[in-house]
Amino acid sequence: MKDLIELIAKSLVDNPDMVEVKETTENTSVLVELKVAPDDMGKVIGKQGKIAKAIRTLAKAAATKKGVKVTVEISR
Repeated sequence: MKDLIELIAKSLVDNPDMVEVKETTENTSVLVELKVAPDDMGKVIGKQGKIAKAIRTLAKAAATKKGVKVTVEISR
């Protein structure tokens, strides 16, 4: 899960070295925290949050295959 989010985020931003992804697992829930540079927040969120929603959708699809529930948080 972490690798998927990291790959997507690094391909979207101007500063891929500033991308940090932290994954926390608790029972059947996974929390993925994505941190990017402040200048890249708009690129990761997208207009009206469409890119962020797409990232979350992909993460949920991957999590469903593993039988877990995922939450993606984006911060700077």
